[in-house]
Amino acid sequence: MIIRIRQLTKFYEMGDTVVRALDGVDLDVEEGAFIAIVGPSGSGKSTMMHLIGALDRPTSGTYELDGELVSGMSDGQLASVRNRKIGFVFQTFNLIQRTSAVDNVAVPLFYARKTSVREPALKALARVGLEQRAWHNPNELSGGERQRVAIARGIVNDPKILLADEPTGNLDSKTGKQIMEIFHDLHRSGVTIVLVTHELTVALQARRIVRMHDGKVLDDRMVDDALRHELTTNSLVSDATPTPKPPPPPVQPPSAQPPVARIPVARPVKV
Repeated sequence: MIIRIRQLTKFYEMGDTVVRALDGVDLDVEEGAFIAIVGPSGSGKSTMMHLIGALDRPTSGTYELDGELVSGMSDGQLASVRNRKIGFVFQTFNLIQRTSAVDNVAVPLFYARKTSVREPALKALARVGLEQRAWHNPNELSGGERQRVAIARGIVNDPKILLADEPTGNLDSKTGKQIMEIFHDLHRSGVTIVLVTHELTVALQARRIVRMHDGKVLDDRMVDDALRHELTTNSLVSDATPTPKPPPPPVQPPSAQPPVARIPVARPVKV
């Protein structure tokens, strides 16, 4: 089991109110799985992604990644886990604008203090079909090409797990389909993929859907014809009423990614 989560919570204080962003979640993910986490705004799916990605710590509960207890790690240990075992793909790409595609892809290798970065970065671009655009800057690339660069950056260190946060959210439907084909190819090669999305068509391409609401897992099911019919008929991915969503936690630049801007956050509750 590559991911093992037990009674995971994340609480925030917002004035006199305690927001239970995650409220006692259990989740197991087998190595090589392809799962989609879905739910309305405020359901807890983004908080879950931050915790799985070792970008934040839970208020309580345990999280094991590939046999390591992540939930109690120091900042340095979390950075090491991110670098060795986790790749990230963001909706907004998070590319360095004045740097070539190949150098953007190589950023995690610099964080890992690798002595050879150019060759693995070019290989990662080849895996997403973009080696011919290696020397172009992001402003010279289309949205789909920029997302391919972001995916290549996420896999350049051969991570155990690839986390994708709304990877098709800024793309048109045709380009989104092309990006999803890359995820399918990576999954077939053995990469474990955890994808957060609000798009039904994207979620149904996963092998398993975890649906969240109010910080809890409502259901966790394998994708089959019955689930496809249920979701498309009743719109169960987004039918729940949104709840207030706390700002995302402060994110230290993961060692396998370029720096991410800090955002003011609500104060975590100590338990």
